[in-house]
Amino acid sequence: MQREPIERQQEEERKHVPLLKKLGPGLITGAADDDPSGIATYSQAGAQYGYGLLWSVVFTLPLMAGIQIVSARIGRVTGHGLAANIRDHFSPWLLNGVVALLVIANTINIAADLGAMGNALQLLIGGHSQVYVVFFALISLTLQIFVPFPRYAPILKWLTCALFAYVATVFAVKVPWLDAFYGAILPQLSFKADYVSTVVAVLGTTISPYLFFWQASQEVEELRATPGHEPLREAHTQARQHLARIRLDTWIGMGFSNLIAFFIMLTTAVTLHAQGITDIQTSEQAARALRPLAGDFAFMLFAAGIVGTGLLAVPVLAGSAAYAVAESRRWPIGLGLPLLEARGFYAIVTAATLIGVALDFTDIDPIKALVWSAIINGVIAVPIMAVMMRLAVMPDVMGPFVIKRRLRALGWLATAVMAAAVVAMFATL
Repeated sequence: MQREPIERQQEEERKHVPLLKKLGPGLITGAADDDPSGIATYSQAGAQYGYGLLWSVVFTLPLMAGIQIVSARIGRVTGHGLAANIRDHFSPWLLNGVVALLVIANTINIAADLGAMGNALQLLIGGHSQVYVVFFALISLTLQIFVPFPRYAPILKWLTCALFAYVATVFAVKVPWLDAFYGAILPQLSFKADYVSTVVAVLGTTISPYLFFWQASQEVEELRATPGHEPLREAHTQARQHLARIRLDTWIGMGFSNLIAFFIMLTTAVTLHAQGITDIQTSEQAARALRPLAGDFAFMLFAAGIVGTGLLAVPVLAGSAAYAVAESRRWPIGLGLPLLEARGFYAIVTAATLIGVALDFTDIDPIKALVWSAIINGVIAVPIMAVMMRLAVMPDVMGPFVIKRRLRALGWLATAVMAAAVVAMFATL
């Protein structure tokens, strides 16, 4: 008799929670998707094809949101991350293969992102980029290892503000908005190898495996960090609140991510493509090329954005690798645990970051490394998405919270599109 009034009171309290406090894993995941290597991909798309690929970030939004909602729901409903659920319901060879490839791809991405951040800061203030690489790595490790999760999560949330630099950059240049609008809603399709490979790169950058692991694990982290919260499979009365929050958080996060990607593509289309500069392979190269065309202000915003989003993306890349390995080995897991209690988890975070730093001190071609990272991500994304969709409809995993027909259709559509992208990627290599 007393439960209904209490639940009504809780519902009224939730209605007055500020929007920013409702946002968390979805917003951070979406922002981390626009990492320096992603910025390079979007810059190349805008420089090479002008407004011709703006449609791609509009097209990928519902696909990206759908599959990320699936991953977040698996985490919140089961109270375990993706790797733990794959471990419990699928064969060890699938688990070990996926985790190994994820760690390799994430480590290469960390190296690329740290290198881009170092080069961007060098463009802004001078000095030595490799010194900055070490500096940024140490900042990332310090935050992840020594700052408690309840204080660390808001830091990541505020770092998403760095991406507004790309919104400001657009308004620092003159944009023919009507042409941009047509580019966004009227695809200019081509079956030429360069065009197909760029579309595949945009898809691979937008829908990346590390994002699935991160968002599911962050739902688990928030669950463990909040007194009274339990996995939804065991606390049905909390389902309405959290499933609605996941949907809102993820759509806003993915919408924010794709909006920034749109602005990056638009900025480089208006400036670089319009001046015949069509070959941009790194984010810092895009920033440098903007300076004589769009002025110092646009250049500084673009370069500063690379540093800011890198500070957000590197912990997500290292953290998602650590979650995957630790869950697969049944180690104590989580950024909410002290160092001595989760030594294996933090060892993976540290190793992935430091190996990334080491790669920046070798003669490895960063562009080729990113290509291989994209290939690995593309290869493992499809089976991971298929496994996620299978987990999300299994009653013994999700209980009464198996996904409904609309989300199921959206998730399988995203999986099919990524499968087609992988086939196209290998066809154009």
